[in-house]
Amino acid sequence: MSDKPPAPAIPSEPPVLDPAAVGAKLGATDYPEPFRAAVAGRLRKRLGNPLGITNFGVNLTRLEPGAASALRHWHTRQDEFVYVLDGELTLVTDAGETILRSGMCAGFPAGRPDGHQLVNRSDEPATYLEVGDRSAGDEAHYPDEDLRYDGATDLFTHGDGTPW
Repeated sequence: MSDKPPAPAIPSEPPVLDPAAVGAKLGATDYPEPFRAAVAGRLRKRLGNPLGITNFGVNLTRLEPGAASALRHWHTRQDEFVYVLDGELTLVTDAGETILRSGMCAGFPAGRPDGHQLVNRSDEPATYLEVGDRSAGDEAHYPDEDLRYDGATDLFTHGDGTPW
């Protein structure tokens, strides 16, 4: 008898995904109606979910000219990371605006109340990868809007907690 645990099963297929085969959602958002227009030109493909990744999310996102990644926001428990694949995006934070070009990245540590968003102010589409963890109990705060997201209830509220 061996004390070794059994070897893990070898998957029948490699853990590979062609992003072209993933359905995209144009402008999809759970924001309350007054805020949906900001992301109307955002095309997002969720890459982590079909690969069975559950601890963090990975999205391939394209912003059309004039579109924003999100409303300017920050998270209480979730880290976020973006990597620009092509095009030019403007990162908007409390510190001001910074141009991000292909090959540049930015990170947003959890709990740092510095609202951020990406805006495509160029004349061409821009594509980036976004990675974020899925921490339980996360809240998102939107400093420019009367809006808060409560991850525990999966609801958007006004800043004072009243429902939208």
